[in-house]
Amino acid sequence: MQICFFTDNKALNFNPLTLTRPLDDLRIGIFSLRRKWEYRLKVNNTCRTVLPYLEGEFPKGTLNKTDDCLWINSRCLPDQQLIHHIQKLQTGQALTHNKDIVAAKVDGDTSSRLFNNNQFDPGVVDQTSVVESRLIENVWDLLTYNADEIERDLTLTNLSALKPSRHPSLVTSASENIYAAEDVTIEPGCIFLANEGPVILQQGVTIQAGSILRGPVSVGENSTVKMGARIYGGTTLGPFCKAGGEVANCIFHSYSNKGHEGYTGDSVFGQWVNIGAGTNISNLKNNYNTVKLPHWDSKQEVESGQQFLGTIMADHSKTAINTKLNTGTMCGVSANIFMSGFPPKLIPSFSWVGSSDMQTYHFEKALETMAAMMVRRNKELDSDYQHMMRHLFKNR
Repeated sequence: MQICFFTDNKALNFNPLTLTRPLDDLRIGIFSLRRKWEYRLKVNNTCRTVLPYLEGEFPKGTLNKTDDCLWINSRCLPDQQLIHHIQKLQTGQALTHNKDIVAAKVDGDTSSRLFNNNQFDPGVVDQTSVVESRLIENVWDLLTYNADEIERDLTLTNLSALKPSRHPSLVTSASENIYAAEDVTIEPGCIFLANEGPVILQQGVTIQAGSILRGPVSVGENSTVKMGARIYGGTTLGPFCKAGGEVANCIFHSYSNKGHEGYTGDSVFGQWVNIGAGTNISNLKNNYNTVKLPHWDSKQEVESGQQFLGTIMADHSKTAINTKLNTGTMCGVSANIFMSGFPPKLIPSFSWVGSSDMQTYHFEKALETMAAMMVRRNKELDSDYQHMMRHLFKNR
């Protein structure tokens, strides 16, 4: 069956991370939302509704009007019970959770019309059934569910349990809960604590000497944990990331770096982020109240209900050495932060956040920095990527 991912009116709650990607491309646990569904449904050809300015980097795909289509809400986290309900859907039926459409089976002609209009319409289904499902509602839900999703996603990998005998200087607890690809490098003096959840090392990972990992933790392909790092549970490093210092309950999308000392807790980072040496990110208020943070689009402060919540930072943003970020900071795309005190909690895209004020980052200079960082990882700043960034700069 063909599958199309759609978004609803709650998709805006995931900006600024989704300024540069469709919602289905967000990472939670080990994999992106889309990849989880593809693994569980055993399909590899999906399509999506997508904002026009993103389509160059994230193609919509194709939809065949002669076949029924399963429409899936991009905010939904799959599990086997939900898959069971989905497989029983008849054409014209949908599953809902708290009045939100979770999934719907729609005929090919109607699906083709919806796909061409780039928007799903709940009115096309005749019958709905209520199911228990995990729908992420706000950006901080990525952190709330990340530890659980690491454990769930483990079943979707082909990783085997680590053989401690191959690493004689490695200290472990619950070694049967440590999983690693054959080609990982684990330097002397590391400690893996897997009593509270798995430690997962994917292909090409390097764990440098003296690092401590407490599960559940997932280290993505070709990522490096720097010497003496302390990585706490609920942390995901996407592919080609670097992590050092102290990191707790964080998600790093691919190609992002926090390679030095400094504390980072309960935060989500997009791609191509660089956290400077000595940067500290607060995740707990001094009065222990729950954290409020700015909504990206309305600019109004919203109550997260979370006692621990750090920074949400979009692609290509960077901090200088010894930067301090407050609880509940929202940082857009391609911001350069080098303020000596706490910067504002809402940092617009393409901001140049200096010692005393906040100015606009010159667009061509921002592109030069993007290209310089990307070429180091053999990636090209192509015309589609530039088009996406130019759109964001003009509409910041």
